[in-house]
Amino acid sequence: MRFPTFRLDGKIALVTGGGSGIGKALALGFANAGAKVAVAGRRVERLEETVEEIEKLGSEGMAVRCDVTRKEEVERMVEAVVERFGRIDVLLNAAGVNRRMPSEEVPEEVWDMILDTNLKGTFLCCQAVGKVMMRQGGGKIINIGSLTSQIGIGMISPYSASKGGVLLLTRALAVEWARYNINVNCIGPGYFRTEMTQALFENEEWKRRALRRIPMRRFGELDDLIGAAIFLASDASDYVTGQIIYVDGGFLAGWTGGLIEE
Repeated sequence: MRFPTFRLDGKIALVTGGGSGIGKALALGFANAGAKVAVAGRRVERLEETVEEIEKLGSEGMAVRCDVTRKEEVERMVEAVVERFGRIDVLLNAAGVNRRMPSEEVPEEVWDMILDTNLKGTFLCCQAVGKVMMRQGGGKIINIGSLTSQIGIGMISPYSASKGGVLLLTRALAVEWARYNINVNCIGPGYFRTEMTQALFENEEWKRRALRRIPMRRFGELDDLIGAAIFLASDASDYVTGQIIYVDGGFLAGWTGGLIEE
């Protein structure tokens, strides 16, 4: 019998959106589990701060500037990581944006910006890294979904569309790339305080209403996401593909339906 490990020793991970929020937390989680980690994003100074923290954990890090909406930059990012480390074993797509406004007021450029970053960017990164993983005999891809991959939430219709798309993209790639030994899965965070959600957490009425819907009666801490990410990146998930793991304190388990407004 084979006993799988949750360690990532010897693995090379690439994390987009690795300069802050969920991406940074999971990059550090991978490093702590033994992986060498490349972090990518548009703000190089933030990426370099993440690399410093990776190195304090005793691992090796790399910062790569990349706008995931631009195919040529994504391809250069992947080439740079392969040149440095020789392979990519784990891709985590955490680059994302959001804007809150009534759907009838969403400008076309805002729709395009959100869909390009969250959905097109995820696809471009999967496509470029997927080719590397095909050549090397396999790998693990982890996309970041949302509660809105499952339910409707008001005031963020472009974001909801993008994250619904991320889940279906995850499933499509899982089916198509299984023959290459590439596992493609998704993590769906519940309510976590990040730069993107900071405005919500400054609203005491919203916090009160949201907590009533969470069975565990607390919001997520970023380190709550690390276990699911390590599982999906490690040998322990070798027979898991096309799935989404919601890390939401039981929110969806207790959700009673209806449109939730943020």
